[in-house]
Amino acid sequence: MPTVLKFEDLEIWRQARVLSLQVFEFTQRESFTKEYKFKDQIKSSAGSVMDNIAEGFERASRLEFVNFLGIAKGSCGEVRSQLYRALDQKFITETEFNEVYTQYEGLSAGIAAFMNYLNKSGIKGQKFRDRLP
Repeated sequence: MPTVLKFEDLEIWRQARVLSLQVFEFTQRESFTKEYKFKDQIKSSAGSVMDNIAEGFERASRLEFVNFLGIAKGSCGEVRSQLYRALDQKFITETEFNEVYTQYEGLSAGIAAFMNYLNKSGIKGQKFRDRLP
């Protein structure tokens, strides 16, 4: 795996960003207008995925990063659940649901795979770079 110098280099962060925008675009529809709490909740959950990946990366510690990736993965599940609500309330079509839901499943799997990689690696993180073992 090539050295990653900033969170924007992470494929999982880039995917989360694209999906967050898709969710945002859903919430701009008239069907969401009166559902302020739900609208804010689904946007917040979608944004939480990319934000927690970024925050964990910036912590410069492998263990903290893995913890934040776990939170991001949890937010993927939250968005998937909320997509069901949006489908059931006819805010999105079944085709839109299936497409975005599948992408969030893939993102969740990618986050899990990255967590496994980090857990198996000897990397401690930038903040421990100068410390003796």
